[in-house]
Amino acid sequence: MENIVVGMFAETFIHPGSVQNDGVIDQPVARERVTGYPFIAGSSLKGAWLDYTRQNGADENRCNQLFGNKDSAGRLLISDARLLLLPIRSLSRSYCWLTCPLILERLARDLARACGETDCMTDIQVKKGKFYGLSKSEQTLFLEERNFQHAGGVPADVLDVLGKLIPHEKSRQRLADQLVVVSDGAFQWFAENGLSILARNSLDKDKQSKNLWYEETLPPDSLMTSIVAQRDSDNDSLKIFQQMLRERNYLQVGGNETIGQGWFQLGIYPIDGATTVQGGGENG
Repeated sequence: MENIVVGMFAETFIHPGSVQNDGVIDQPVARERVTGYPFIAGSSLKGAWLDYTRQNGADENRCNQLFGNKDSAGRLLISDARLLLLPIRSLSRSYCWLTCPLILERLARDLARACGETDCMTDIQVKKGKFYGLSKSEQTLFLEERNFQHAGGVPADVLDVLGKLIPHEKSRQRLADQLVVVSDGAFQWFAENGLSILARNSLDKDKQSKNLWYEETLPPDSLMTSIVAQRDSDNDSLKIFQQMLRERNYLQVGGNETIGQGWFQLGIYPIDGATTVQGGGENG
């Protein structure tokens, strides 16, 4: 089976909606039940890719060939989109890109399955209250209302792999200065409590509120990944898909399209023409 890994870099707020309501937020994001990490279901992502393909001028026969219909399965398999880097407010810079050992382990497994890359990243183990990243001079890091103590730099091979998933070159070059690896438990807390909450309102003709609600979103500059696979090797479906992606590397996913939300910039791993990210810290 042929596969590619797609890097999805959020250009706007992203609202991958959930059918469940926790009673406080009217429209929360979809989350993995066990970890609490935000994600985009493969079924939703497949629908977005289908619309993307139509907008690229493909006829219904080609769309059915790639994505299937009620009578037959498509030739492409679309995975869930997993969260990889989450922007979180910091006192020392505009924000930090957060990740954790579990997410890096998942990424390594995905790259081994999809690309045959094994042992591509150094394992990082982070103790509670510690962080890896930034520089040795920043011994204490404040994220939201929590603080963490410096434990070391991020290994250069980790920076290199993550950088190859960020399609925007200038954003990629900021990675070494903004990447922070915290413990799995700390990341779970930020993933559940550190997302943006937007107030939305519906007005009547007299400009009076008739429906105020609160909506949870992933912030711009979030990074997600998804695997796109070809069902068999006897066709060129994945090659066609990759060519479309190179010609038009933006995708709208999730709700709020009419107010400009849900836009990702896309890239195929490794991003075409990506330069190596220079590491920092004692392990960089």
